[in-house]
Amino acid sequence: MVGKYLEYEGLGHLFVSVFLYYFASFMVIPVITDVTMAAVCPGRDECSAVIYLTGLQQVMTGMGTLVVTPVVGKLSDEMGRKALLTFPMTIAVLPLAVLAYGRSKPFVYCYFVLKTLTAMACDGSIQCLSTTYLADCVPVGVRTSAFGLLSGTSLCAFVFGTLTAKLLSVPAAFMAASTIAGLAVAYMVVFLPERERGEFYGKVEGVSRRERGGQVSVWRSLPSVSDFTCLLSSSSTFSNASVVTFFSTLGETGLQASLLYYLKARFHFDKNQFADILLICGIAGATSQMLFMPILATAVGEEKLLRVGLFACCAHTFLYCIAWSSAVPYIASMFAFFTVFTTPCIGSIVSKQVGADEQLCFYRREHHFLSQVSASCVLVLPL
Repeated sequence: MVGKYLEYEGLGHLFVSVFLYYFASFMVIPVITDVTMAAVCPGRDECSAVIYLTGLQQVMTGMGTLVVTPVVGKLSDEMGRKALLTFPMTIAVLPLAVLAYGRSKPFVYCYFVLKTLTAMACDGSIQCLSTTYLADCVPVGVRTSAFGLLSGTSLCAFVFGTLTAKLLSVPAAFMAASTIAGLAVAYMVVFLPERERGEFYGKVEGVSRRERGGQVSVWRSLPSVSDFTCLLSSSSTFSNASVVTFFSTLGETGLQASLLYYLKARFHFDKNQFADILLICGIAGATSQMLFMPILATAVGEEKLLRVGLFACCAHTFLYCIAWSSAVPYIASMFAFFTVFTTPCIGSIVSKQVGADEQLCFYRREHHFLSQVSASCVLVLPL
């Protein structure tokens, strides 16, 4: 199944580049909670200030990606996908390098500042551009499975990054993460082939920008608020997908932002327990998306898979909320086998509602707008 997609030019190198980037990014997740708590609230297992700090970071990141992601998407039509991927993947090394150097309070605050600034350019853009690059390479009929494989690659990186963090000490984890992030950039620059500038856009429209009489301003070519509102009102499927995306993102964002801090306060977990739970999530999600989702998407359709994924999201969140023993979070984490269906299915459904050159830009911009609104809810979690 995977080999079929590797036949398309560049996809193998894209998967490797994405894997290395997310491998480095996910390696710090199990350890950042302990590092932040030790720096901001030393000697304590409960600290509302840390959750507010994390919430503020996510709000600023969401606001930044709301603006940056559609601009980057349009620029990639002019300058190429690879060229636009290089910059965010390069600056993503900076916050990791800071904590590799030191983990005292000044370094932790410097990390949060740099992480917020770089995440504005990285979190939305890398996902958007890698998905767009993939869409450039594969036909419409197999995109649901291809999106699932790309997400599965990220989940594989999540598994290996989490396992590595469990085995390494805190200083070694940050040192390894910064090194691998740099290696991801080097691999992409050397091996990933550039798509022809405007190739996808030109193929869909049937006419190049040059044939239409010169360059069009990136800012002018971006859809306006009225265009976006018209798109929502013109398609019931798109508007329904927007509602589903909003509420699913609202719940998942709040859960992800506070879960590790909640487990530390409730059951006194440390990085090893965090890594165990994250490993279960990652292995279940990667297995589901890499092996089962490509088959199930063809057999039952993305609408039914979406229903299963949404139900699983509700169930595992509820289990975390009522956890009565330290074993319950481990059971709840197994629901990741089904929760990973949600994002690729919504992406596939939305992509069928707009023009081929606009579908990813429109969907990603909507998704990151909803993520920004959802991230704002994190500020009230300590209450």
